[in-house]
Order: sequence, then C-alpha cells, then structure tokens
Amino acid sequence: MSAEARSESTLPGTAAETSPDNPWPLQLLSRKLKAHIERAPAAWIEGQVIEMNRRGSNAFLTLRDIDAEISLPASVWSTVLDRQRTPLERGSRVVALVKADFWVKTGRLNMSVKDIRPVGLGDLLARIERLRQALAAEGLFADSRKRKLPLLPHRIGLITGRDSDAKKDVLRNAALRWPAVEFDVREVAVQGNTAVSQIIGALRKLDADPHVDVIVLARGGGALEDLLPFSNEDLIRAVAAATTPVVSAIGHEADRPILDDVADLRASTPTDAAKRIVPDVSEELAAVRQARGHLRRCIGRLVDRETDRLHALRSRPVLAAPDTLVDVRSEDIARLQQRSLSAVSTAVVRALDQVQHLRAQVRALSPQKTLDRGYAVVQIVGDDQAGHTVVSSPAQAPEGTALAIRVAEGRFRATSAGQGQMAEQ
Repeated sequence: MSAEARSESTLPGTAAETSPDNPWPLQLLSRKLKAHIERAPAAWIEGQVIEMNRRGSNAFLTLRDIDAEISLPASVWSTVLDRQRTPLERGSRVVALVKADFWVKTGRLNMSVKDIRPVGLGDLLARIERLRQALAAEGLFADSRKRKLPLLPHRIGLITGRDSDAKKDVLRNAALRWPAVEFDVREVAVQGNTAVSQIIGALRKLDADPHVDVIVLARGGGALEDLLPFSNEDLIRAVAAATTPVVSAIGHEADRPILDDVADLRASTPTDAAKRIVPDVSEELAAVRQARGHLRRCIGRLVDRETDRLHALRSRPVLAAPDTLVDVRSEDIARLQQRSLSAVSTAVVRALDQVQHLRAQVRALSPQKTLDRGYAVVQIVGDDQAGHTVVSSPAQAPEGTALAIRVAEGRFRATSAGQGQMAEQ
C-alpha cells in the first residue's frame, strides 16, 4: 500500500514510533532524510585531492584528510574548476565549500562542492605563524618549561622515518662520539596523513619507558608540505606534555617547524642532534686527564707548602730547644714560691705581734691583774653558801655577817666584826 493510499494520521509521527506492525514507507523515510540533510548548512573543509575525474560538465573528486586515513567522495561542476587560476591535480591541498545532497530515488548521499580553492604556500605559512603565536601565548614555548638533557643518557629514544638518512646520521655520529650509547628506534611515517598519529604514538610509548632518558625526533629536509606534520597542533601539545626531554632535529638549518619551539633542545640537523645529546668520548678522556694533572699539581703544591711550614715551625727556638721554655718557667715558679713564702711568713709574724699586743691589753684590763696587785673582792654569803652581793660599804656587813673573800690565789671565808673590825674563819 502506497503512502498516498494510507491516511497520514495512521502513520507514526517519528521514527521512534515505528514498529513491525506500523512501519514507514521507504519513500517517507527518504523524504524525511532529504529534508533533514538539506537543513544542514554548507561547511568549509580542508583536504587533499587524491582522485579527480571529469565527466562532461561534472567532475568527481575524492578528498582525504590531512592527518588521518579518512576520505570523502564529492562532485563538482566543471565551471567551478574552470574558475581556478591553477588547474587542480592529484595531491593538491585545497579548502572546499561542501553541501550534502540526498538523492531520494537511489538513496545515495552526495557531497556537492560549491566552491574550491587551492591552499598555497603563503596560506600554509600564515596558518603556521598564527598557530605559533597562539601556542606561544599559552606559554608552551617558555624557557621555564625546558628540561635539561642528561650529561650522558643511558638510552636514547629515536623517532624517525623508515630506513631514512636521518636515522643513519644520528646512529652513526652518536656511536662515533660515544660507542656505548644505546638507542630505542621507532620507525614511523614522517610525512603524509598518518605521520602525526604515528609520531604521537611512538612519542608516548617512549615517554612511558623509564629507561629512556631523552627522545629525538629526526627527519631530513624537504618541502614545506612535507614538514607540516611537525607543525601540527596535536603533536606540539603531545611534546609539551612529555616528561622526558625532547630534541627536535627536523630538516636543515633554515627549516623552522613549530616543533623546534616547543622541544627542550633544537638541533639544526640530525647530525647536530647526535653531537649534542652524547659527549665525545675522546674529549671527555682528555678532560679527565687534564683534571687529573691539575689535581696532581694542586696536591703537590699543597704538600710543598705544608712541608715548608713544618720546617719553619721546627726551626723556631721554642721547638729547637723546648727545655728552655720549661726552665724559664721553672725559675719563675721558684721565685714566685720564695716571694710567696716570705710574704706569708712576714704576715704571720706581724699577726703574732698583734695577737701578743692585744693579749697584753686584755690582760691589763683583766680583774685578775687587779687581784694580783693585792686587792680583794668581798661578797656577802647567801643562803646557798655562795657569794652574791659585793660589799662596797662597811654598813653592808654588820657584825656577824658571813663573808666570801676572793684574792689573787683563791677564795676564803670570813665573819664581819663590825665596822672597823674583821674576824677570820
């Protein structure tokens, strides 16, 4: 049953509503696809012409992506091609304005080229410079990001073309400079649409290997189009993200891909890269010999200088006759001892004299001296039979009072006979 024979109200409104019992007619799907595709706007794309066939007023092209194995067939009117100043041919790099068309009768999708323009050398250079400035503004080329190469790498990762002269130059010159150098070689495409993906894959594998100390990207010279992979933004960012130092050795001195700016070291040629990543064994041996000779001379001068100092010290009088210093100090000690003994003796004699003088003064003031001169001390005897009150007046000792008399030689008792009289006990 045709779509016209069926009521529009009985057909599903969307593809999601279709079912085996209520399907869409094929022509309805084709019309919806055509309407959907025709709403898509035209787009400018970039690619490389790999096939081109003219058939009357039409031409059929096959465009391939610059950096991937993706191709797209397209058709173009011959009048569009005839407007080009330089005829397009296979291998041309172009930008094209394409619009998708869907043929309802055959169900085929066709990309129609509305306009096409070749990409010239000036356009490529301008594009590279814009990308270079944009990446520089991000800081990817800053010196602070550059990593120093090891003095002597144990293993070097080499990314280069298959059996290329650049590979031979790096291996040969590095081996001549340092025969023990080791390489991990990854051969990849260095131009064409697969070059970028292969180089990035090899770079990441080498960067993940802890035994690889430095990575070299080497390629010989070539046209600008051949070196374009080394100015690809994806490759530049992959190099910037690598943790292993990267050396750029692309082309000749005049070639300047963006890789040179982001790499940790730029070598002018693959041969120059080999000279800069490993030292020259002959130069290093010569430097070792020179350093040994310099060290030997320095040690010799140091030993001679210290020997002269020892001789000078040993020739001094104090070391030539060390007993002299001891004898002098011994005499000084003896003299000081004698002076000390004399001073102490004098001080002792003077102190003894002072003691005797003080003793004489104390004795002169002593009551015993007064008794020795014939005086006596008279005291009244108390109830405890001991003398207490000193008698200084006759009235204190009436007749019969017991008295205690102290004289120079001792004590004795007496009884008072009253005033004017004294009786002995």
